[in-house]
Amino acid sequence: MALGAQPRQVMRQILTNGMSMVLIGIALGAGGALVAVRLLQTLLFGVRARDPWIYAAVLLGVACVGLLANLVPARRAASVDPMRALHFE
Repeated sequence: MALGAQPRQVMRQILTNGMSMVLIGIALGAGGALVAVRLLQTLLFGVRARDPWIYAAVLLGVACVGLLANLVPARRAASVDPMRALHFE
């Protein structure tokens, strides 16, 4: 912001960078879960190992938590006074 960026640009950049990591983690986790489904199938009772609703709910939950975890620092960074931030640097 000290170099001319608007607060919404700062928020967009932080959210984009953070959510890209969240989405990579979701993709790797979903892939790992699909690979490990044979091991997990013996531990599950009353639920199919490849239940798409369970996968969708978990992925949505992780995405929501990731968005919240990125939104808090993004709002904080967008509200910082540029002169105050430069003073501490």
